Amino acid sequence: QVIYVLYLVGLVIGISGLVGIVLAYVNRRKSEAWVETHYTYIIRTFWIGLLYALVSCVLILAFIGMFLLFAVAVWFIARCIIGLQAVGRGEPVRNPQSWLI
Repeated sequence: QVIYVLYLVGLVIGISGLVGIVLAYVNRRKSEAWVETHYTYIIRTFWIGLLYALVSCVLILAFIGMFLLFAVAVWFIARCIIGLQAVGRGEPVRNPQSWLI
């Protein structure tokens, strides 16, 4: 749960997102199988979100990047909330390899 919260706070204070990704990589192999799905999910959320954000920043020159940055933020927040709900229920993430939600 801490990493999901760090990611959400990272939207405002960027360094907490970096702390979250480091914690996810450090703890990934030290956990139970259902918790490991959350680590995989949150690691992929970070890297895919970074990719989407970089593409959106490039597309700002084409005047659609701002809309895409907003969509990336919504996607990122949705993935964090879905993950928080699942970990709160003690359930694994259903499809941690997904690029969508």
